Amino acid sequence: MKHIESVKRIMVLLLGGIGLAMQTAVYAWFWYTTYYPILNEVRFGPEGQNMGRGLSFAFWGHIFILALYFILLLSFSIAYGGLKIGYLKPMDVFLSQIFTLFIVNFITYCQYLIIKIGFVAVIPMIGILVIQLFLAFVWAHITNYIYMSIFPPRKLLLINGEYAADDIIAKFNTRKDKYRIVKKMNISEGLEKIHKECLGDYDGIIIWDVPNQYRNGLVKFCYGNGKRIYVMPKITDVLLKGSTQLHLFDSPVFLLRDYSIKIEQRFIKRILDIVLALVLIVLSSPFMLITAIAVKMYDGGPVLYKQVRCTINRREFQIMKFRSMRVDAEKDGVARLASKNDSRITPVGNFIRKCRLDELPQLFNILKGDMSFIGPRPERPEIIKQYLEDMPEFAFRTRVKAGLAGYAQIYGKYNTTPYDKLKLDLTYIENYSIWLDIKLLLLTAKIMFTPDSTEGVEENQVTAKKD
Repeated sequence: MKHIESVKRIMVLLLGGIGLAMQTAVYAWFWYTTYYPILNEVRFGPEGQNMGRGLSFAFWGHIFILALYFILLLSFSIAYGGLKIGYLKPMDVFLSQIFTLFIVNFITYCQYLIIKIGFVAVIPMIGILVIQLFLAFVWAHITNYIYMSIFPPRKLLLINGEYAADDIIAKFNTRKDKYRIVKKMNISEGLEKIHKECLGDYDGIIIWDVPNQYRNGLVKFCYGNGKRIYVMPKITDVLLKGSTQLHLFDSPVFLLRDYSIKIEQRFIKRILDIVLALVLIVLSSPFMLITAIAVKMYDGGPVLYKQVRCTINRREFQIMKFRSMRVDAEKDGVARLASKNDSRITPVGNFIRKCRLDELPQLFNILKGDMSFIGPRPERPEIIKQYLEDMPEFAFRTRVKAGLAGYAQIYGKYNTTPYDKLKLDLTYIENYSIWLDIKLLLLTAKIMFTPDSTEGVEENQVTAKKD
């Protein structure tokens, strides 16, 4: 098993490296044939005098430029997941590469403008991007085919506890290219029988919702027998994962703080929120104007929709959105999430929800200080009250300021269950860093173009809680 995993890792790194090398080769061609001659051409002064040549590189200067481009590609590919061959679906890998290539080429073009101190032709850069996107699309599917041909889906044994396993089976079935659950067992069948089954011809064991008194022994048994284990964490697991390990004695001690975001981190986070909010308000103002006109022209109703939400310490505030539903969407007075194919959503609303334009007014909530760019999404007080009845731990996510986007939005969906959403948000809270915020900001742009992330709840659901 270890040998196979090593081969798999080497192959993924090799395929990813080849892909980055091809993208760099495209850039290298345009650099030598187009942009270097432009930056190297003779410059003339305001009175026509010869000012000498511009940028002039020796051999190692060209190598440095190409190496810098490759490093930028590598860094943003890692951030966006563009190298996760076999882990992500090919279209997800391609989408990651779209953002990577766009950002890297934009940075590179800005470098040219600074060096030239004037206008530089942008058409060749667009040509670079088009060719690279074509290569990225083809290479994402070729590498996925190679990976799946060599490494077929893993055969898994599912062991569950008190609750039905339908939900977790449905999640794994969305990646049939990677996983295949061939058998399901309940912990009530007895540990002896389960231990014997775990030693069978399986590539991994899924442990889902098994009580702690059985789970701990089961994990040790599988680990001791060299079996890959997929464990769905409980709330305490997530908290412990984000704890600080102390070395005060000759025994490890895990420290769980009541508030994990330090004061200096909160200060930097607030400064970033203010600066980014101001910049984005200016940049997005044309889109906000067009959206406001479209909403108003459709049915003559109000442009903005204000709703009470909860932020840090469950403090209530008025969140602002562009209205995407009918004016009488909640005429019965019941607070409910949008469902799949929700008839309350207007045609204009459907478009702005998919493009996330309806969220733009929340930039003013951020500027005011009610929200942050990154943090748990603010819930309505009525919905929080419903969740707390069955899950008191849901209050943990209000220990930090609510956010425009968050860990649960990037790695979950609109209809993710409250329990799973809580685990994702706690992962963010307990592992907080400024760099994590920056990474999530970069990934937010990608999620905006991922349709699954806006998938509504089922028609018979009022909240995301499932029976």
